[in-house]
Amino acid sequence: MQKSALSRYIGLIPSSVMIGAFFVIPFVLILLTSVSTPTDDGGYATGFDLQHFERFLTWFYIERALFSAGLCALIAVLSLLIAYPFTYFLTTFPPRTQTFWLIYILAQLSLSEVLIAFSWQILLSRTAGVANILVWFGVIEKSFAMTPSAGAVVAALVYLTVPFSVLLLFPALSRLDKSLIEASRTLGASPLRTFFTVIIPVTRPAIISGGVTVFVLTLGAIIVPQVLGKPEHWTLSVLITDQAIFNFNMPFASALAVVLLVLSATVIWLVTKFSGKKA
Repeated sequence: MQKSALSRYIGLIPSSVMIGAFFVIPFVLILLTSVSTPTDDGGYATGFDLQHFERFLTWFYIERALFSAGLCALIAVLSLLIAYPFTYFLTTFPPRTQTFWLIYILAQLSLSEVLIAFSWQILLSRTAGVANILVWFGVIEKSFAMTPSAGAVVAALVYLTVPFSVLLLFPALSRLDKSLIEASRTLGASPLRTFFTVIIPVTRPAIISGGVTVFVLTLGAIIVPQVLGKPEHWTLSVLITDQAIFNFNMPFASALAVVLLVLSATVIWLVTKFSGKKA
């Protein structure tokens, strides 16, 4: 028994080292940088100065944080609304067809955020975008650019996150007990009522985990809001990049990064807590 417990602890060592090396240590360095003291030569020294967090407490940055959270929540909802029905119907197809579509979806994940952002920029441009198709069909009289806009940011981020949602939902929906659906239909429930009263409640944990994953994934998106949106559509991640790379203000960028991590952890904690109570 002791040997079995020891072997389990030994098995945790590699993952613990990886987590410590690539998460804990960088986070500690970011945290130390966020409370560092500015020097006269424009640099910063180790200390305990909360002025960078006090700067965040201005309305501009609070509004950016709220906007980022709202945008990520919207993307999570839209992504699940698209991915859930698609994944459910995918599980009704033969295994060979499922494999084909899953390979296709996995191929979408090979596209980087940079490629997706610039592809959507071309797709929504005035010269080579979908507006020209609308002109050709006579829907509009003159082509126009659809970027930069909030709609372009939302569309590209939904496109980016739908494959993740499908892959997260597929295991739960593929293992769904079909007898529950048959029992619901036998009792007189319509297919639509069965979908909302049986299928969705049974797969609720997968829906919650998928929504949280998409939320966190979108929270770290940088290129899409920057390329397809206006400055008022920039998320907190874009502002972190702007402060670190263009303004060379690493302490303030680190403070924003800490705030972003706290925001992400808070959302995960709240969802876990309240979903656990309802389970």
